[in-house]
Amino acid sequence: MSSAQSLPDVSFIPQMDLSAQYAAIGAEIREAVAAVLDSQQFILGKQGAALEAEIAALSGVRHGVAVASGTDALVLALRAAGVAAGDEVILPSFTFVATGSAVSALGARPVFVEILPATFNLDPQDVAKRITPRTRAVLAVHLYGLPADMDPIRQLARASGAATIEDNAQAIGAAYRGKPTGSLGDTGCISFYPTKNLGAYGDAGMIVTDCEETAARLRILRNHGQASRYSSVEPGWNSRLDEIQAAILRVKLRHLGEWERARQRHAAQYGRQLAAVRQVKTPETPPGFDHVFHQYTIRAERRDELQQFLSERRIASSVYYPVPLHLQPIYAGLGHRPGDLPESERASAEVLSLPMFPELGEEQIARVAAAIAEFYRA
Repeated sequence: MSSAQSLPDVSFIPQMDLSAQYAAIGAEIREAVAAVLDSQQFILGKQGAALEAEIAALSGVRHGVAVASGTDALVLALRAAGVAAGDEVILPSFTFVATGSAVSALGARPVFVEILPATFNLDPQDVAKRITPRTRAVLAVHLYGLPADMDPIRQLARASGAATIEDNAQAIGAAYRGKPTGSLGDTGCISFYPTKNLGAYGDAGMIVTDCEETAARLRILRNHGQASRYSSVEPGWNSRLDEIQAAILRVKLRHLGEWERARQRHAAQYGRQLAAVRQVKTPETPPGFDHVFHQYTIRAERRDELQQFLSERRIASSVYYPVPLHLQPIYAGLGHRPGDLPESERASAEVLSLPMFPELGEEQIARVAAAIAEFYRA
């Protein structure tokens, strides 16, 4: 059966659903926004300062510096680490382009590294092969909500004199060997893009660090390089989180633990119900790692056909990410060719992210799993 017309009329299952979340907390959000409007303070105010302290505490560090986006967080963290034109920054090829473009924005050269097939995160052995005297930073991505294997990565960076920066856009609230993501490197970069586990109602981001000197410099960099009003000590950015977004995020932060436990329950149900489908490989969580399932991403044989089959059955899914960075047009000048990073390329051809959001119902998960099993039986 391949035609959607021959199927029963069933409800649509989105890949993620922000409206369900808003239905539950809308009154709290509106009250928080109204309070900001009443205050008439919109930039670098009390809400932003409170959010910085709360996110820093969640991340197990002393300082948070709120900025305008997750991409800005990466750029400013790299600059604070001393990355400049001509330097090299090691990062995975299998990630969103913002991780690489933050490096390029500073005139540095991204050095793309392989992933571990079981986790989709940086392969420390490949990191070791690609470090050079020009390596200024190692940028580790905690993809899909699972921390990278940070102990060997951090050791390799320190031995070479390079900074370790966490791209924690997708894994806020996760933990590695008992330590929160964001506390595992010199700085941690968070995205509050609306679809993230903790999402604003627009672009927003934050850098967290345990280093007071780094935090002080980041506050200068985000505000036109100003050490004090109208006194700029270095080139900077206009990258300040507004008070409305900070107030919204503070409301949502109160619910984050509950939402992430729901995601973990959903992941466990998916794992049980897909266990017998041999053509699908479900996510792994290594011992000592805490996965918060920003995405529930499987590896699937005949991935594109499966995605079309699910679409016909009114089940949404997404491919994050169909082209690894070393093969993106923006990096054609680096001379990479297909086959250079085979694990990254294989992941791009096999990954499929299934519906995952806190309000997802057990019957919806069962329907997704049943549809996948049906596809492979056929």
